[in-house]
Amino acid sequence: MNTHTTTIASPRFADFFDAPLPRGLRDLAAEMSWDDVADTFGSSAGPLHLSQWEQADRTAGRRHAHTYRAAIAIGERTIIASATASGPLGALTAMLYEHGIAVEMLNFHQLQAGGQTATFIRGTDGVDTEWAIGWSECPNQSALRAVIACANRLVV
Repeated sequence: MNTHTTTIASPRFADFFDAPLPRGLRDLAAEMSWDDVADTFGSSAGPLHLSQWEQADRTAGRRHAHTYRAAIAIGERTIIASATASGPLGALTAMLYEHGIAVEMLNFHQLQAGGQTATFIRGTDGVDTEWAIGWSECPNQSALRAVIACANRLVV
């Protein structure tokens, strides 16, 4: 009896984009599949989850500042946080810092693929440095997911 096994190669993550991946991540993810990149650099693993996000009206007297509110799960507890910043990423990193989680963005890149936005962030907590990825139809949601993914990779 003859048996024949066929292995179907999963497309490389980098092949989904018309532009190269950010330098630094390019070598790490060059031969990884979509699923491997999502498992390694995505936000599904870790103690932090962003369960709600909203932008309030522009802050009175501060022309470019907005107040943002979020529900952030940190392990078993959920906090309701708010911050005033010029944009959502500044607000989210301020909220995390206020609760003892430092994430400073060293690199930020966004690439489009099939109507979706992939956000690539390299961040540090002052000791370690990690790459993380967020993915969404909405560029802001993609970026917020990347920040949470980066924070999760740094706290583990």
